[in-house]
Amino acid sequence: MKETIIDVIRHGQPEGGSVYRGHGVDDPLSELGWQQMWQAVGTEAPWTQIISSPMKRCREFAEQLADKNKLPVIIDERFKEVGFGSWEGRNRNEIKETNRAEYDGFYKDPINCRPEGAEPIDDFISRVSNAFDQVITDYTGKHCLIVAHAGVIRAVVAHVTHSAPIGLYRIQVKNAGISRIRHGQYGSMLEFHNSSLSTTL
Repeated sequence: MKETIIDVIRHGQPEGGSVYRGHGVDDPLSELGWQQMWQAVGTEAPWTQIISSPMKRCREFAEQLADKNKLPVIIDERFKEVGFGSWEGRNRNEIKETNRAEYDGFYKDPINCRPEGAEPIDDFISRVSNAFDQVITDYTGKHCLIVAHAGVIRAVVAHVTHSAPIGLYRIQVKNAGISRIRHGQYGSMLEFHNSSLSTTL
């Protein structure tokens, strides 16, 4: 069985500073964010297919990378970031100061202590896992790049490693960090995390 390789890259730093940016805030990449992305992918383009979240901070880079390397790109709504509800667009320190109990509760138990109006974590993991499994099915034996978000990468890593959802926010995901999953005869394996192609190829 030929292996399927899936690289998942988090978008670079967006405009608008450090805020909770789920699928309710659609900021584009900052100048630094663009630099981070190009530096992470390097000069090689080993993929046969690019898949992207619909959010500007992912989609615009995915489309430019695809155009530069004459690669096909598709947009998949299921790879958009988790919805943060009432935390959308708010700074982490602001939430700590105004509602410390809610903030602490979220990081201790992100399943049951969600911000008001936030997407349920099980629903989020399910949509990302279904999208990821479909990529493996549709592109068996290929090398794909998914351009997405920190939450999406956490959900993919949890899905691949069969980890409990309660530990989702104990996985650090850097801007423009790349995780690689190899899928073969015995299922999927996380090969590396928070890396860049310029240092692994």
